[in-house]
Amino acid sequence: MSEQKRAPETGGDASENGAGTAAVNEATAEAEALATADAQIGVDDGEKQRLEAEIAGLKDKFLRAFAEAENIRRRAEKEVADARTYGIASFARDVLNVADDLARALGSVDDAAKATAEGGLKALLDGLELTERGLIKALEKHGIRKIEPKGEKFDPNIHQAMFEVPDPSVPSGTVVQVVQAGYVIGERVLRPAMVGVARGGPKAEAASPGKEAGAA
Repeated sequence: MSEQKRAPETGGDASENGAGTAAVNEATAEAEALATADAQIGVDDGEKQRLEAEIAGLKDKFLRAFAEAENIRRRAEKEVADARTYGIASFARDVLNVADDLARALGSVDDAAKATAEGGLKALLDGLELTERGLIKALEKHGIRKIEPKGEKFDPNIHQAMFEVPDPSVPSGTVVQVVQAGYVIGERVLRPAMVGVARGGPKAEAASPGKEAGAA
């Protein structure tokens, strides 16, 4: 009888041992699953960082390429604008010779002769003056302006001094005679004005900052 009672106790211990083993196996499986998940998460984070770095690199390349394309576009626009404005510079210089010839022809006749001219001579002089005015207007239409600096302060950027004139009545450095008119095209000098400059007079006053700003 005693032996029969021990058997169930032994069976109960086996059952408990089996349940404990199952619990251990389950815990081990969960731990392994967690370790695998952690490893997988680690791989995903690394891949994410790599992709983010690649995206940042591509963005930087795109911004650089966009900036370069914008610079090229601006340079092209400036070149086109310059070509429109200054493309006729060589032709304009040749036309200036015609303007000079007209001016010399008109300058060879004094005011008294012009005032008393009659008949064919008067018609000729009137025609020359009309032609000269038309030529100047045509040049201005294409951005070419005449420089007549008499009475202005000498500016080496747009004037070329040919000689000095002793004249104490005007400030030194004043343009008192224009030998040949100058011309500018756009913001560039097409031909400097050839001038005579006064010397011996008082020094020219420097322009005040306010006047310079207004002139600019």
